[in-house]
Amino acid sequence: MAQRREDMRAADSDRQYVADRLREALDEGRLDLGEYDDRLKETYAARTYGELDKVLGDLPAVTPPQQSQVAPVPPPVATEPATRRRGHPWLWAIWGGWVSTSLILIVIWVLTGWHHGSVWPLWVILPWGAVLLARTIGAVVSGDPAGHARAERERQQALKEERRERQRQRAERQRERWDRRRYH
Repeated sequence: MAQRREDMRAADSDRQYVADRLREALDEGRLDLGEYDDRLKETYAARTYGELDKVLGDLPAVTPPQQSQVAPVPPPVATEPATRRRGHPWLWAIWGGWVSTSLILIVIWVLTGWHHGSVWPLWVILPWGAVLLARTIGAVVSGDPAGHARAERERQQALKEERRERQRQRAERQRERWDRRRYH
């Protein structure tokens, strides 16, 4: 015997999709905070697709960005920072974290009893510094030290974009599954 879709039990992923859509509606100004909170409670209490459909009943369906009538917002223009660090920027890119971490470790060591004789921060500072020194020498020998730091930043940015794309694709697949269940 075939069940009606409205009576079928919803999964956690379905409730999560509805919660995400409610958050989007709140961000768009379609819901106020109180209404969002009430609907979110209903969403997590819902057991069937019919109950979830009621929560989204008066909200418009999601329109893919390609079909949207709203013009996209242009990306912000990058400007030169007002204050610049002294020295070569690529040196700060490589050594900045080491310097700040070393200072923090030394302050902790001084505050917690430096007179006991053991200089434990050196167990972190020296090996890390040796690795950074080798990277710095490698960058200088390559002839383009700033390019070395830039390549590292570009690699990190590419990883970040790849992660965002995977999340976007996962969300899109979830929306498609939900829409298929909702309208079929």
